[in-house]
Amino acid sequence: MAGYRNEIGKYVKGIEDYLLAAGQYRTAEHQKMVVQDILENWSTMSSDRFHGIFATSSIAEACEYYHIFKESAPNLKVTALFDPSIDNDDGNIAKEDALVELITDYNNRYKQSFTIPTWGKMKKDIQSRLAHKRPYERIEYAPDEQLDLLIVVDQMLTGYDSKWINVLYLDKILRYESVIQAFSRTNRLFGKDKPFGSIKYYRAPYTMERNINEAVKVYSGDKPLGMFAIKLDKNIENMNYIFGQIKNLFEIAGIFSFEKLPAEMAERSQFVKLFNEFNGYLEAAKVQGFMWDRLSYTFKNEDTGKEWTVSLDLDETTYKILVLRYKELSEPPGPTDPIDDGTPYDLAGYITTIDTGDIDANYMNLRFEKFQKALDGDNPEDKAIAKEELHKTFAVLTQEEQKYANIFLHDMETGDAVIENGKTLRDYINEYMENAKNDQIHRIAFVLGLDESQLRNMMALRLDEATINEFGRLDNLKATVDKNKARAYLETISGNKIAMPKVNIQIDKLLRSFIITGGYEIQESSLGKNVNVYPIESQTDELMAAEEPIRRTK
Repeated sequence: MAGYRNEIGKYVKGIEDYLLAAGQYRTAEHQKMVVQDILENWSTMSSDRFHGIFATSSIAEACEYYHIFKESAPNLKVTALFDPSIDNDDGNIAKEDALVELITDYNNRYKQSFTIPTWGKMKKDIQSRLAHKRPYERIEYAPDEQLDLLIVVDQMLTGYDSKWINVLYLDKILRYESVIQAFSRTNRLFGKDKPFGSIKYYRAPYTMERNINEAVKVYSGDKPLGMFAIKLDKNIENMNYIFGQIKNLFEIAGIFSFEKLPAEMAERSQFVKLFNEFNGYLEAAKVQGFMWDRLSYTFKNEDTGKEWTVSLDLDETTYKILVLRYKELSEPPGPTDPIDDGTPYDLAGYITTIDTGDIDANYMNLRFEKFQKALDGDNPEDKAIAKEELHKTFAVLTQEEQKYANIFLHDMETGDAVIENGKTLRDYINEYMENAKNDQIHRIAFVLGLDESQLRNMMALRLDEATINEFGRLDNLKATVDKNKARAYLETISGNKIAMPKVNIQIDKLLRSFIITGGYEIQESSLGKNVNVYPIESQTDELMAAEEPIRRTK
């Protein structure tokens, strides 16, 4: 397909040389297919936040492409930039008309007032807009002010630098230093959304591949390793390898459905390291076209014709379960968590913000319905199997949710829970959690003699260590504490007399912990056992024997 030099150095034309000479790439059909490909893959390539440059072979083609984009995708913010003084071989183009149209459209879209004489100022405005530089420093938060795609001929392919440009589209032939300079427009990485820059070339692809290889050989000292991002098939294989390590880590800890975190700090730290690495490959694969609703991909070697398929070993539900476990590491430690050794987890902020609330409800509810039917039947084996299957789905729940899900299942088995039509398992879990939270708040308010409404208001704010005493809210709450009542409670559970200054310290510590963690069962005492003004229903022997019994209200 591409031309080459034979053993005596004579150039032998390839098929693409003849296609170029015949104007194969100057047809309207070719241009429409290029625009269609860019538009169909725009969200994937741009991540809906980055910008692209599209380089054409001539001013005439730049204008033609501008019109196609303008007609096909009026919502895509596109403009073109070229030197109006250049005499192009397509000299019949009405350059002035083209410039007037471009400037008018740009002025209308961005409320500017450029003219042909101020074309140079418009160019600087475009450069600043693409780079998010003054006066457009925060333009990422104003999509209407952004420029999605800039069409060029030669300008801005050398010397221009912006981390916000992540893809270069080419419908022209480049060679040697032009290849390296143009490709460098996308090489500034930018967090998890831009693990690499992307290049898509549409004209004479085999010839361009040859030119790229020659340029890399010359300008990398014949050491191209590291210059190119690994391709989708390898990214998927790497994800499978790391997922295997994560799965093995959990199974060694006796956890087979990712329903909770391993107990040891070292195991948790290793999980963080592996999951960070997994997400690096995942973000790269997304840019290359990976989607969760398609787990298998077929690839073809263009030289040999050989095809192969690579499939990801986990689905989106499993991934989001792992995200849920990962996010739990960013929460304040609970009473059963391992002792912190002082070394913080290397958590990636963007992972802890991934929404896990949309994990498919059917994943759990179908098995919940099956368990209900098994309970109504007479076959103990069916009941045991259905319960085991339902337990496996609890991995989609937080640790606290799993706790109350198990209480509810026990109540179902004993007949203490009333099942209502239309209610999902999550409805019951939320109901049990709300009742328990109310009881926890009431109990601590009672034993400390404090203002329960103030405590409830603070709990609703989801405070942390930095915000808990904003506006003096914690100090105001502590001022409502009945110090004598609190002292009696603290002395009872500790078995020792406590001086009042130390009582104040312990009250502060107890309230901070209770509020920041979202509440928990306070320690039992002879005094605390009498504070339940709500009737407590029956509990399992296992729960009654627990160190911190779970109390549930009617």
